[in-house]
Amino acid sequence: MTEKPVILVVDDEESYRSALSIALDREGFSVVTAADGAEALAAFERDKPVLVLLDVMLPKMSGIDICRELRSRSSVPIIMVTAKNAEIDTVVGLEVGADDYITKPFGLRELVARVRALLRRAPIAEPQLDAVDVLEVGAIRVDVARHEVFVNDELIALTRKEFELLELFLLNADRVLTRDQLIDRVWGSDYFGDTKTLDVHVKRLRAKIEDDPANPERLITVRGVGYRYEKS
Repeated sequence: MTEKPVILVVDDEESYRSALSIALDREGFSVVTAADGAEALAAFERDKPVLVLLDVMLPKMSGIDICRELRSRSSVPIIMVTAKNAEIDTVVGLEVGADDYITKPFGLRELVARVRALLRRAPIAEPQLDAVDVLEVGAIRVDVARHEVFVNDELIALTRKEFELLELFLLNADRVLTRDQLIDRVWGSDYFGDTKTLDVHVKRLRAKIEDDPANPERLITVRGVGYRYEKS
């Protein structure tokens, strides 16, 4: 029998954890829960979840800090759960490595759609090293097989989404890619969120590949449309 994929739900409200456990189990997932940061990090190491649903407001250790710690260990997909209109939590969560966010209260159908969209794009195996595919545009070199990025021959660390975005930009250098095209290719056609997620990821990517992120020369904004990666 195939084991159910494990989702880690981190929230300090027991009723919320219980309800999500029942609902996600019906959708074919196995759920482990944690009420605070220490429990979350222990469960992550013990149960090896394929995705983490992480509330921002937690006792002892905030969801932002937990996200930062998890991202330093793994590229597992992380969905941040924020309070209504808590824009700062959304932005900070994305900046420290979350893949998506959802706002309470939310419907189960929306949550499951987001979960499945992220899992379809999560890596399930290491690539074969003999299938090396290198993209090189100017000072940027991307080794797709090894999942490595070099800027001016210096190795830099990217999150999974940042890597996918950069790969897509290099494959389409000098072409304008709309926000809808980028979201569809990287987050999936059934993505429920807005373009804020994309814009924050682009901002983080610029901070890592641009000489002056405030005045980008590689990853250019095409106002009202999307972005273009400049070859020169």
